[in-house]
Amino acid sequence: MSAVDFSYMTAVELARSLTAREVSAVELADAAIARIERLDATINAVCVRDFDRAREAAHEADATRARGEIRPLLGIPMLIKESFNIEGLPTTWGIPACKDYIAAENAVVVARARAAGAVVLGKTNVPLGLGDVQTYNDIYGTTNNPWNPARTPGGSSGGSAAALAAGYVPLSVGSDIAGSLRVPAHFCGVYAHKPTYGVIPARGHTPPRVRPIPFERDLSAVGPMARSAADLSLLFGLLAGPDEMTLGQAYRLALPSARHGRIGSYRVLVLDDHPLLPTASTIRSAIDSVARLLEGAGAQVRRESPYLPDQADAARLFVRLLLSTVAATFPPEIYETFRERAAGLDAGDRGLAAERTRGAVLSHRDWLAADIARAQLRQQWRALFAEFDIVLCPVMPTTAFPHDHSPDQWRRKIRIDGVEHDYADQLVWSGLATAPGLPATVVPVGHDDEGLPIGVQLIGPMYGDLTTLRFAELLERELGGFVPPKIFDGEDRAIPRS
Repeated sequence: MSAVDFSYMTAVELARSLTAREVSAVELADAAIARIERLDATINAVCVRDFDRAREAAHEADATRARGEIRPLLGIPMLIKESFNIEGLPTTWGIPACKDYIAAENAVVVARARAAGAVVLGKTNVPLGLGDVQTYNDIYGTTNNPWNPARTPGGSSGGSAAALAAGYVPLSVGSDIAGSLRVPAHFCGVYAHKPTYGVIPARGHTPPRVRPIPFERDLSAVGPMARSAADLSLLFGLLAGPDEMTLGQAYRLALPSARHGRIGSYRVLVLDDHPLLPTASTIRSAIDSVARLLEGAGAQVRRESPYLPDQADAARLFVRLLLSTVAATFPPEIYETFRERAAGLDAGDRGLAAERTRGAVLSHRDWLAADIARAQLRQQWRALFAEFDIVLCPVMPTTAFPHDHSPDQWRRKIRIDGVEHDYADQLVWSGLATAPGLPATVVPVGHDDEGLPIGVQLIGPMYGDLTTLRFAELLERELGGFVPPKIFDGEDRAIPRS
């Protein structure tokens, strides 16, 4: 095996090394597997291991390269979120009643990644029903943050983000309906992209016991995760495009080019607080530093706009649509699990918690009214993005918080600068892009006083995915991008830290 440590190389760098014959696909797969086997007792990110088939795929990748064939991800190891179907492996969504469900076919994104030559090592952990900004379930246990195992890696793509930060693989695929790509990226210091709604097909990302038909869940998006902006753009380009079984028979994807090629040419609206929830001072400080960097680079930076939609109304609309979608997604016997965990509604509930019963029982008429409100919201965002190219804002109000597995999420609390706030209100920043279906890219920009990562969210106009991804690449050049966690000693063993 090569003496070079490939753990934290990007996919682009690994592809160059493979082409130069500095390493083989088999060596990369073996190194990744060995790292998972050494470290994952502490992190618990990889919940389903498919190492034998991965080694076979790596051997085939080397043979393919020897024949002179080149593919974008040929021989590159990667992991897939547990909620995506991989033929022959369990897809449970963390639901105990579904622990024996085995997928019969691959999700579209899995098929596309493999067609590009990726070597899939297995699947990463998720919360129950993908329904939390933490990652734990009764089947696979709790995933820990590589920066501090006492903290959550985020959710629901927390296993993927933790695996990236721990140096297992350079690429993963996740999904996002309430920040499930963006929150883990922020908490673990990696990159993620929530595409414009529908740009990457969701077929094969279906809850177990739901008929495996091609369908797009309202609000939900499928997207790439990586440790560099260039890798993020690469994987996005390979996964994007209509499903061949449906729209792909008549349409092809033709996204607009990035609006600008220089960071100084961008017009940026900076938001650092929300009317329903304060933002921690450490997050505001990081955003202010990025804003000042952008101003120094010549970008037009503003902190307010008359075109910005009413953010309190938009957040409440998002939660109504979100809860309605969750209620409609799962079969009754599965949905009861969630109802039991959020039973009752206190008269004193406020903020987003006040929407939980209203949203879950929307009549068709009420849902149509909400959908009309969403159309109006989209029009407001179109007006704003005629004046701006990027909205830069928090992903979450805090850095990664300690694990909290108390049964009822709606009664949990988070501490922001020493003051308790409702746990559910953290969703305000996720809903900013999700409700109108806008693209959003998360970029690591620094760390707090405890050494925990801080990311920012770059929101762009609908179908402006290449704009946010390009801006992420430009910002990475200015800030340096991903930094490995500091809890691994020289022998590469995880050091638990409280």
